[in-house]
Amino acid sequence: MPSTFRLLTAADVRRALAGVDLVSLMESALAAFSARDVVQPVRTSLYVEPARAVLGLMPAHVPSSGALGTKLVSVFNANHARGLPSHFATILLMSEETGELRAVMDGSYITEVRTAAVSAVAIRHLAAGPVRRLAVFGCGVQAGSHVRAIAACHPGLQDIRVWSPFDDPAAFARAMSAETGVHCEAAVDGPSAARDADVVVLATASPTPVLERGWVRSGALVVSIGACRPDHREMDPVLVAAARLVVDSRDAALAESGDVVHGLREGLFGPEHVLGELGDVVNGRLTPRAAPHDVVVFKSLGLAVEDVAAADVAWRRAVDLGLGTIAEL
Repeated sequence: MPSTFRLLTAADVRRALAGVDLVSLMESALAAFSARDVVQPVRTSLYVEPARAVLGLMPAHVPSSGALGTKLVSVFNANHARGLPSHFATILLMSEETGELRAVMDGSYITEVRTAAVSAVAIRHLAAGPVRRLAVFGCGVQAGSHVRAIAACHPGLQDIRVWSPFDDPAAFARAMSAETGVHCEAAVDGPSAARDADVVVLATASPTPVLERGWVRSGALVVSIGACRPDHREMDPVLVAAARLVVDSRDAALAESGDVVHGLREGLFGPEHVLGELGDVVNGRLTPRAAPHDVVVFKSLGLAVEDVAAADVAWRRAVDLGLGTIAEL
């Protein structure tokens, strides 16, 4: 008997998720993950030589909602020279009762918006106070999604400074100013961008640190979403060692995050330096700040549960709206 599934393009996924409160959805997903109500292994990464490109496999099962699926994500940074995106992602959803394929959908848009929504959750729970000044390192897809999400969640945001040694941060700043209505400008360098920022977002593909400890003011929150490989670093080791460190997944951080892995190998701190997971903070099990002047770092590696939870909502709404194409295996 042939099996059918729903094929959802990027445009279908965008339409299906329009109006969905992704910040609350990610908050619930993180809480469930840290409460161990989600079945999810650490991401499996296959390195494609000679450029050390990556193919990642990210499965998850959320029993409470019945969501079961996996994301396939590729990261080929050399694609920029070809005029192609560095990241491609596809999400597959299956029935938890039969294992039948329910949906195949574009995962790039989901990756883009769920990452920014998770960072918004982190800012909600980890920032010391109102967010008025934001610094963004990078001006790619994730930088844009973060500016949009943070501006939408923080009406008191007054100033955004962007820095990147690549691309065109001035053009990015002009576009973000027009889109969000918040003053956004290109900084001349990293220290100028980070100076006096309440929140610093690191959205780079740099394998070496782009943010120094001395640039970060007391009480600031640093949200790092790059350096998702054990051989990459996005932050000054002194910064990571001095900060209160919160992660999305403890197991993943100890295995995948170069900012954590290198610090452990160099003896800068031990595994206990990872205070806990963002879901622990959401669940009220962890107080991230011991004092208002503490610098807090949130290391976001990206979790399969985030993708599968968002994809499950997209699929259900697509069914209701009649989006996508029914295909047969």
